[in-house]
Amino acid sequence: MQAGFHAQLAAQLRHLIPEGCRVLEAGCGRGDLLRALRPAHGLGIDLSPRMLEQARAADPAGVCRYELADAAKFKPVETFDYIILDYLVGYLPDVQVTLAHLLGAAHPRTRLCLTSVNTVWQPVLKLGERLGFVTRQPPSNWLSTKDLINLLELAGWDVVQQSTELLLPFRVPLLSAFFNRFLVRLPGLRHFGSSLYLIARPRVGGLDAAQLTCSVIVPARNESGNICAALERIPMMGRATEVIFVEGNSRDDTWEVIHREVATYRGPLQVRALKQPGRGKWDAVRTGFAAATGDVLVIQDADLTAPPEDLAKFFAAVATGAAEFANGSRLVYPMEKEAMRFLNLLGNKFFALALSYTLGQPIKDSLCGTKMLLRADYERIVTRIKELGDFDPFGDFNLLFGAALLKLKIRDVPVRYKDRTYGATNISRFSHGWLLLKMTVFGLLRLKFT
Repeated sequence: MQAGFHAQLAAQLRHLIPEGCRVLEAGCGRGDLLRALRPAHGLGIDLSPRMLEQARAADPAGVCRYELADAAKFKPVETFDYIILDYLVGYLPDVQVTLAHLLGAAHPRTRLCLTSVNTVWQPVLKLGERLGFVTRQPPSNWLSTKDLINLLELAGWDVVQQSTELLLPFRVPLLSAFFNRFLVRLPGLRHFGSSLYLIARPRVGGLDAAQLTCSVIVPARNESGNICAALERIPMMGRATEVIFVEGNSRDDTWEVIHREVATYRGPLQVRALKQPGRGKWDAVRTGFAAATGDVLVIQDADLTAPPEDLAKFFAAVATGAAEFANGSRLVYPMEKEAMRFLNLLGNKFFALALSYTLGQPIKDSLCGTKMLLRADYERIVTRIKELGDFDPFGDFNLLFGAALLKLKIRDVPVRYKDRTYGATNISRFSHGWLLLKMTVFGLLRLKFT
């Protein structure tokens, strides 16, 4: 029965950790989990020479390395993309010291994955030991989710996501998938999985904002009346700021206006213009991001209903490390009368709730066009979302789903939503709303109920 339990945990971690990463497992035992993740570079450490001998014997090709070491005293000479503590913290003499020590094996985008027994399951496990279904364990630390979050924060880690997993910890055909993919995600049952599951990132200092460069991508379709205002209002951020207008399939003179404004502009921004090769906002965003040269990438909708002046707040959030993915939220401050129709407001609130549930991180407004992240993280997102296919013509869900898969720290940045001063919206409430609903269901199936 325990083999089925560990196999299900390994499957959960494989969903988080793509093949070909650099992985450190503290308390690796026989190395079964580490090898199952198929790392490009895997290192397992353990206190048991006998366990390490078995790990090496099971890995004759030397896919991973195994070292005798105490996690609390281990001296890493390299960094890893993922650090795993699988059911280890319950047996550590000093959890905080160990967690702090492992920071030495982390780079700024490392994710620590920690699993532990859910304390509500302790009586069940004790009964299982008496009946012989579960191997007898030595006395362990009594650690709730709050205890683990507190220890992680004291040790210099920020928790990005928390959940419980494996409502049915033993492998039972058909039932296990139903219990562990669906039931354990539902309100009322989501606190009762047998395993606590936490993802954390190193609490790192901010980047040098003065040295960062920023690229502002402005998708523009039928927005000729807003181009000049965009150039006047987009602020300088960091050492240099470039603005890339990406025009596509306009029925007005947007392309001609962009060319004229770019040619006559004499301000501090670096300005360029591109024609998107395909259709849809996501195609325009990808085109702009591919041509961008900045360290930081951001989308600014050409309708200017989300004020460009607020971009400085997004830049500060990313530069300080407060957010790894800064997501605009139009639903905090009072908005102008014509900024968002009532049905659109209801739809936005619904999709925000649905996306928060799907992503495992709070999102107040999933459909605000303003989104900022580091170029390096965008490139990782593009690679990661290939498994999802071409499902989102707008790009909002692509970026949010990708950020969630990478366990980036997503934080909302409130903006004041303004009325349009030129043109009409390109969004159709009903046809696009139906498409957004289908994408939400797609995300639930691919990200949440996996």
